[in-house]
Amino acid sequence: MSSSKFIARLAGPVLVVSAAAMLLNGNAYRAIVDEFVQSPALIYMAGFLGLVAGLAIVNVHNSWVWGWPVIITIIGWLGVIGGVIRMMAPQFIETLGAELYDRPGFVTTSAIVVLVLGGFVSFKGYSA
Repeated sequence: MSSSKFIARLAGPVLVVSAAAMLLNGNAYRAIVDEFVQSPALIYMAGFLGLVAGLAIVNVHNSWVWGWPVIITIIGWLGVIGGVIRMMAPQFIETLGAELYDRPGFVTTSAIVVLVLGGFVSFKGYSA
């Protein structure tokens, strides 16, 4: 099995479940985000975990060849960038998170994008 398929089989379902949770529990998710952005410790830990996961993906799969596997590389680099930002500038994440999640439709729109991405990556990972 290629590294693209292996990572897709891990990341795809996580994205689908995360998006489904956002869509099915919108109010609870907003409450979670409100609590999260008020905790620099949680922001830092999320950054640490995102950085580790992103680096793991990028170290195994840093392929910029055109095709669906480039999505895996982009997910890895987004994890690295997001992790670094969360660790280096938690105040920025606090402000950004509060602003974004106050916008009507942001959670739903984000969840749909993540659901489509996760569904596509899962399909590619589990298809023959």
